Amino acid sequence: MESLKVSKPADGSRVLQYGEESLLIGQPPEVLKGLLLHKVPTLNTMVLTDSKEKDGSLLNNLEFPLYYFLFMSNGLFDGKKINLVGCAEDISRVFRLLRLTLLGPTEAELESWGTPKRVQREWLEAAHYLALKDERGQVREVESFFNVIPFINEQAEAGSFTILHTGHDKYTVSFSEDSLEVDLNEDEHIFPPYQMQSDFIPRDLVKLGLEILGSASGFTANEPCTGLALCYNGSYILIDSLPYLDKHLYARGISKNSVSAVFLTHLHVDHCAMFPLILMPHKVEVITTREIFEMAIEKLSCNLNWKAEVVREYFHLIEVVPGQTHKYFGMDIKPHLTVHSIPTVGATFSVQHKGSKRDICLIGDNHGMESIREMQKLGIVSHDTYEHLSNIFTDRFDLLVADGGAGAIHGDPVDALNSDSDRVVFVHVEHLAHQFTTTFSLASSGKRYIVVDGDDSIYTSLMNQYLSNWLGEPFSDRWARSILAEDQVRRYNKGDVILVQEERTRGYVYLILTGYWDVVMFDGAEFQTVASLQAGEIIGEMAIVTGTLKRNASVVASSPVTVMVFSEENFNDFVVREGFRDKLLKRGEMRTELKTLPQFSELISTVLEKVSALCEVELIAARQERTIDDDYWYILDSGKASFEGIPLTVGDELGIRPFSSKIIGKLKTETQCRFIRFSIQPLSSLLQGTPQLNYLLRKYRISENDPAVDWLRGAVTTK
Repeated sequence: MESLKVSKPADGSRVLQYGEESLLIGQPPEVLKGLLLHKVPTLNTMVLTDSKEKDGSLLNNLEFPLYYFLFMSNGLFDGKKINLVGCAEDISRVFRLLRLTLLGPTEAELESWGTPKRVQREWLEAAHYLALKDERGQVREVESFFNVIPFINEQAEAGSFTILHTGHDKYTVSFSEDSLEVDLNEDEHIFPPYQMQSDFIPRDLVKLGLEILGSASGFTANEPCTGLALCYNGSYILIDSLPYLDKHLYARGISKNSVSAVFLTHLHVDHCAMFPLILMPHKVEVITTREIFEMAIEKLSCNLNWKAEVVREYFHLIEVVPGQTHKYFGMDIKPHLTVHSIPTVGATFSVQHKGSKRDICLIGDNHGMESIREMQKLGIVSHDTYEHLSNIFTDRFDLLVADGGAGAIHGDPVDALNSDSDRVVFVHVEHLAHQFTTTFSLASSGKRYIVVDGDDSIYTSLMNQYLSNWLGEPFSDRWARSILAEDQVRRYNKGDVILVQEERTRGYVYLILTGYWDVVMFDGAEFQTVASLQAGEIIGEMAIVTGTLKRNASVVASSPVTVMVFSEENFNDFVVREGFRDKLLKRGEMRTELKTLPQFSELISTVLEKVSALCEVELIAARQERTIDDDYWYILDSGKASFEGIPLTVGDELGIRPFSSKIIGKLKTETQCRFIRFSIQPLSSLLQGTPQLNYLLRKYRISENDPAVDWLRGAVTTK
C-alpha cells in the first residue's frame, strides 16, 4: 500500500508525494533544479510559505516550478491547472509578479514610463507573439494556469491533500489516512540544490575581464543559472543578479564591498534575483533601462510585500537608452534591444587601453536569428533591431558572450559561426556540437576571461578607497606614501591561516583587498566563528591599538584572498600621530556591544563598523530622573530603569526611533544605566546610504509588530 512520502528538493522547501499526486511547500531559488535532481515525476500543488525571505534568498519563486508543471509534468498538454495554496493577499502578489515575468508590461505601464512608441509596439507585439495562447489564439492570462485555494480557518483542500497551517512555516499535510508534519523553520540556511565548486587559489584583479558566476539555464539541474561579474579597474559590475548571488560571490572570492553596480538585462528569475542587493553594505547602482528597472522594483515589491516606493530607496538607477552610449567612469556602455518574451537588453562594454578600444559584448537573452528574421517579416520586430543583432554576430569584439540556449526563446549557436570576435563564449548551453569545439567555448562557473590585465596601481587605488571608508574620512596622501613604502601584496588560498590566537604579532597589519576571512576563537573546548570579514576591512589592528601585541583570535581564509600588508610600526605611528587610537578603541568596544542587541545582531562586520563609528555611550547614575526628547535614538544596554512608570528591559528604545514612532517623556533609573545613543542626522544619512542597515531595521520593526509599520503592500491586482 502506498504511503505519504516527504523529500527535500532544496533548502526552504519540501515535496510530499502520494502516488501520482505531489505537493511542493516553499519555492526557494532554483527549486526546479532540486525537483529534477530528486526525479519528482509530477507537480500538482504549490503552497506559499509565511516567510518571504531567509538567508539572503526569496522563498516565493514560482516562475520555474510553474514551467515544470506546464512542460515537464505535461500540465499544459493535458489542459490541467496547478493548485496554488496560501494567503489570499500573497496569491494576489504572486499573480502580479508572474504577469511581469511571463507576459511583460502593459501598454499603460510603458506609456507611464515614457517608452518611445516604436519600442512599445515592438515589445508588446513580441510578447504577444511568444506568449502561450488558448485554442482561440488568445494570450493566456496568468490566473488561467492555477486553481486558487486560499487558506480558510488555516486549512485548505487541494486535490486529495488536506493542508493545515499550524504555525509560522509549519504545516500538517494529510492524504487519506496518512499525515506528516512539515516545519520549514528547521532550515536555517538556504543553499543551492546543486554542488558548488569554490575557487581555492586567488587571482589578480584586472582592468577589464569577465568572471563566470554561472552560465546554465534554469532547466540545467546541476549547474547555476547565468550570472557574470565584469571586473573593471579592480571593482565589479555584476551582469544580472543570479539566484544565490551571495553564495556565488563567496565561492569566487568576490567581496560585496567590491561590487559597485549591476547591469540588469531583464526580469526572468534566473537573471533577476535582486533581493541580495538590498543586503549590501552600500547602495548598488542598477544600470538598465527605465522600463526594466521599474519592473524589477515592482517584482521585488511583490516578493517582499513591501511598498514599491520603499524598495526603490535601496537602489540608484543609472538609466541607459538602447542605441545610445552611456559614459560610466571611463567605460562606454552601449545597450541594445534583444528579442525575448519580455523586454530585454544586452550591451557592449568598451574601454580605451594604450590607444586602442577593448570591448566585451554581451548579446543578452535572445531568440535565434532565423526566428527573429521571421518575426521581422511579420512586422513584429523592427528592421533596425534585426540589423543590429545581425551585425553583432559579424562585428569584431575582444569577447562576445552569446545566448546559445537553442530553446523556445533562446539563441542558436549557429548564429555565431561567422563571428569575427577574438573569443566567443556561450551561455545557456550544456554541450556544443563538434563544429564549434575548436573556435568557441562554454562559459561555466569559475572560468575567467581577461581582456586587459591589471597592475599594482589597482591595489594602490583600492588601498586608498578602503582605508578612507574604514576611517570614515579621507586617507592622508602623505601617510599613504609612508605606509606604502613598506607594503606588500600577499595572496592566500582558501583555508590558509593568517593569524593564530594567542600568538604574538609578527610586525604586520593586514588590509583585505579581495575575498573573505573567518575570525575564529577557541575557548578551550571548541572553535567558534565570531565574525566574517571581507575586502575593505583591517586585520590585526586591535593588537596594535590596545598595545597587547597578542592576537586575540585566529583568522582563516574562507575564500581565496588578497591582502595588503603594512608595517605595524608605521601603522601604529599613523594611529598615534593622527589621534585615531581612542576612536579605534571605542569602535572596537562598541562593535562587540552592538552585536548583542537585536536591532544590530544580523549586520555584517562592514556595516557594524559604520554603526559603531556613529554611536555614543551615555551613563545615567542610579535613582536619577531624565527627560528624554527627540534629539537622539536611545537603546538601553544595561541597568534597571522605567519610563513613564513602565519597566524597561535591555534593547528597549526611547527618543526618536528609526521607522517607528518617537517615545519622549520621563525616565527614572533604579541602578546605573548604560544607554547607546545616536544623533538623528548622521544616523539618517547612514540609513539612506546603507541598504542592509535600513532593511534589517525595518524587518525588526515588523517582527516586533510595531504599529508604526506602514510599508507593507497587501493585496494587489494582476494588472
